[in-house]
Amino acid sequence: MKRKLLISFIWLLLWQGVALLVHNPVVFVGPWETLVALGKLLAVGDFYTTLLRSLLRILLGTFLGTGMGFALAYAANRAPLLRDFLAPVVSLGKAIPVASFVILILIWFGNEWLAMIIVLLVTFPIAYLNLLKGLSGLDRGLMEMSSVFHITGWRRLRYVEMPQLRTHIAAALSLAVGMGFKSGVAAEVIGQANLTIGNAMYRSKIYLETADLFAWTAVVILLSWLIEKGLTLVLKRVSG
Repeated sequence: MKRKLLISFIWLLLWQGVALLVHNPVVFVGPWETLVALGKLLAVGDFYTTLLRSLLRILLGTFLGTGMGFALAYAANRAPLLRDFLAPVVSLGKAIPVASFVILILIWFGNEWLAMIIVLLVTFPIAYLNLLKGLSGLDRGLMEMSSVFHITGWRRLRYVEMPQLRTHIAAALSLAVGMGFKSGVAAEVIGQANLTIGNAMYRSKIYLETADLFAWTAVVILLSWLIEKGLTLVLKRVSG
């Protein structure tokens, strides 16, 4: 713990050092200016509305994307034909640039739920591929033993499969949450839906309020970290 705090303190010093070297608050600001800007944002009522609107869309997209990915991975592991059928879709989902998805969805659905759909499309392949890899590596001996002792359904998932899949699920959730926030906020910047974090960042750029941009970035990083840690704790509890 002390080591992590020391490393964080060193990085803050380096950040402040760069800000002093640049000496231009329009180009780059330090941690103190960012903290002051964040304090000002917290005093504005629209801050909480903006936060909740973006958080709702990004989390909904993340949970839908990962949920679909996990469900289809489980089905594809049992049905090779389904796995082969989904392979081109998953490959395209990994390769197509997010900007292409954003433009198409703006044309088809508008900007109100753009972030949610983009996050869903980005997180789905992450969850699908990670869990599919984990399922393909399950210990066949343990699986056969659970069948012999009639351990089925939830008990089999909870006590036999989850301990083996925990690493893969944790990796999928960690990547999905991080990429969900990145892609969701990027989609909001492009789509410019009112009262969203992406819209607030874009306005910070227009009015050259770099400290506000850094403050919003800090908020996104903190939210992503808190949600990732929360999901990790839930996963540990479920998988024993």
